[in-house]
Amino acid sequence: MKKILFLVSLYYLAAGCGCNTPQEKAKVVVKDSAIGKIELYDSSAANIIDSNAVIEVIGRNYKWSEGPVWVAAKKMLLFSAVLENKIYKWDGRDSPAVYLSPSGYTDTAYRDGENGSNGLALDKDGNLLLCQSGNRQVVRLNSSLEIPKPEFTVLAANYKGKKFNSPNDLVFDKQGNLFFTDPPYGLLKNVTDSSKQIPFQGVYKVKPDGTVILLVDSLTRPNGIALSPDQQTLYVANSDKPVARWYSFHIAGDSLTDAKIFFSTNYAEGEKGSPDGLRVDKNGNLFATGPGGIWIFNPGGKALGRIKLPEATANCAFSADGKTLFVTSDMYLLRVTLATK
Repeated sequence: MKKILFLVSLYYLAAGCGCNTPQEKAKVVVKDSAIGKIELYDSSAANIIDSNAVIEVIGRNYKWSEGPVWVAAKKMLLFSAVLENKIYKWDGRDSPAVYLSPSGYTDTAYRDGENGSNGLALDKDGNLLLCQSGNRQVVRLNSSLEIPKPEFTVLAANYKGKKFNSPNDLVFDKQGNLFFTDPPYGLLKNVTDSSKQIPFQGVYKVKPDGTVILLVDSLTRPNGIALSPDQQTLYVANSDKPVARWYSFHIAGDSLTDAKIFFSTNYAEGEKGSPDGLRVDKNGNLFATGPGGIWIFNPGGKALGRIKLPEATANCAFSADGKTLFVTSDMYLLRVTLATK
């Protein structure tokens, strides 16, 4: 009953919110760059990103790049190539190189679809965690980061005995709780795939003792996920094009309350991509991949600007000092210098 009321409330929120069109409310500042361009919709955006910032290509020719994570201890960026079943490493000196293969599907039987790892994260001890599309589980890498091997400890593989669809993105809180999304994109036939065991697309919490808790079962395509700096708000992207939007939830122990549509968007002609990966900076601003590139929102849900990109953009990650944004955009790995102090 609780989840039915939750779904109904989101329906009325969607009906009343309308779609934000910041281009109609403010003069757009546009600067062409190496690839794509920067658009600023609000003067406060200049404190986050310079309109003259160069969107630099630092890697190319990947098959759907995803899930970047900066590993400060090793001064390297790791990111998934989902359709290659590999993780790549970029250390700032050379072109990205294969870091781990296979990354998301380790069986020997042939399998179509999105097999590789997707979202990547580090736990409080610096271990690498992976959302495995092909194996349909969330795992921790067993080997050292210096000499990676495809050997894993399973952290979550099922909910009440039913195998997950294809875990997609994940985030840790300071208490060691793991939050992740489980859309059907890793299944060959999506929601109609015969191997699909769970009838919904969920958002889950895994407690430090391994207990798996279902938080939301009413989003059609939950995808990117992030936490506010105070750890009180959970943001979830819904990548289903008819209801392409971002949601916010208040975290109340092992449940979510105060469900809101954080931002809802339309697709302009020719724009690629949908709400997918997202990150939150130290000031609570959201960098959220969506139609046309990466949207920048303030904590109140106002669109401040956009990093416009020509290809569908999957995810992004900050460097340790927060001054660099790394972006996975289809076949590209990109880098943008930010203005955040």
